[in-house]
Amino acid sequence: MDTKENRLKNRLEELSLRAAEQRRTVSSDFLTLDEQNILNSAELYTRAYLYGGYPLAERRAALFGEKGDEEKISECEFLWVKISPVSKKFADSLTHRDFLGTLMGLGIKRETVGDILIDNNCGYVFCEKKVARFIIENLDRVKHTTVRCEDVLSPPESIGALPEEQTVTVPSLRLDAVVAAVYKMSRSDSQALFMQKLIFVNGKMTVNSSYIPKDGEIISVRHKGRFVFCGKIGETKKQRLKISVRVF
Repeated sequence: MDTKENRLKNRLEELSLRAAEQRRTVSSDFLTLDEQNILNSAELYTRAYLYGGYPLAERRAALFGEKGDEEKISECEFLWVKISPVSKKFADSLTHRDFLGTLMGLGIKRETVGDILIDNNCGYVFCEKKVARFIIENLDRVKHTTVRCEDVLSPPESIGALPEEQTVTVPSLRLDAVVAAVYKMSRSDSQALFMQKLIFVNGKMTVNSSYIPKDGEIISVRHKGRFVFCGKIGETKKQRLKISVRVF
């Protein structure tokens, strides 16, 4: 583990200890998949719950404490901020990169905001209340587009929803075979991703290419995307296996 990873591990352990000693909920910054994996190896003094605002969130904060998960979420006061063009007619076509770049331009650090979702040329940013207030008070333009910012309960259900299921055929249920089929690559290329530590199952890095995924598990492949494994649904005439996946 390198120095940066050690610093993060120590920081997470400190937050966990603070939550235990003060008997209150303490939140980390939003963690990437790699950082969530470091959390799994940390020596914690209290329970940690990963939360990112919606079930399929990739960037999630670790909430430390012994209270129930919903109570911990309430104590941390997270908000969604909707960023929308004032005039749709004259608005640029806005992308994830545009919204992220604008936030960084305001001096907001990437780790202080969670996922940024896009729908109908609007951006939805998940963050803590203090960051949300700063965005609402200071952000008025994305690219050349004048925008308004407001806090909302949640993004539209359509952008937090699961994609439709699709059928893929595989020679076996091994995860390297599933990844190869989903992303249309060779088995050897798929196995290389495991050796490069680029495969995550429910946020936890794995190098076990022979792992058999369970129904409902989220498989993340760095630089490729992620998908939900929905299980085996049958066999072909050539005795290959049919599986169902939801690919993002």
